[in-house]
Amino acid sequence: MAERFTSAIIVAAGDSTRMGYKLSKQLIPLNGHAAIEYTLKAFQQCSQIDEIIVVARSKDIEDIAHIAFAFRKVSSVIAGGATRVESVQKGVFAADKRTTHYAIHDGARVLVTPELIEKVLRASFDCGAAAPGTPVTDTVKVADENGWILSTPDRSSMWAVQTPQVFEKSLYRRAMANAVEKQLSVTDDCSMVEVNGEKVRLIRGDYSNIKLTTPVDITLAEALLAKRK
Repeated sequence: MAERFTSAIIVAAGDSTRMGYKLSKQLIPLNGHAAIEYTLKAFQQCSQIDEIIVVARSKDIEDIAHIAFAFRKVSSVIAGGATRVESVQKGVFAADKRTTHYAIHDGARVLVTPELIEKVLRASFDCGAAAPGTPVTDTVKVADENGWILSTPDRSSMWAVQTPQVFEKSLYRRAMANAVEKQLSVTDDCSMVEVNGEKVRLIRGDYSNIKLTTPVDITLAEALLAKRK
């Protein structure tokens, strides 16, 4: 069996529309450090990660590269595409030829820990595709376009999916090729793999592994980071 080589693809090419910032949310200061620093530090500290590729907006590359290359596992900082699928694809194509697994992570999930990353990696090494998630605690409603409730799904089987999502190389490449060919619009990589007929194993994630999306998330992230220190 070939030696494993895991490439982390940090997707940091989204805008900050819902955040209300002109600044990329990757560069938002959290307790004195740019948000992306916390993400990179976690992947740097995970022993099973061999390289890190950051996919950023073209206009952010210089600023993010200045931060990213302080971490020795970072091999490249590249411009993303027009969609998430295109951005991840660019990261995948920039990965080392020795890569056996891709760990794809939202750069805005700054509270991810090396321990969670390693747990997802181990699961993926066993079954080919794995992602962290947390059981949904709120009651979920399905509504129509006017806001009228249509149904109330049983939340006992519902999970909120997080990142990193980790995939064996050939499995992921097949799914990516299918998504590009069919121009699929997906919000996460598990969906892309599922559409291609593959199974993904969910493992228990961490409720603190939040994604910076709205201003309140900044306050929460700073509080959680301060508590960890």
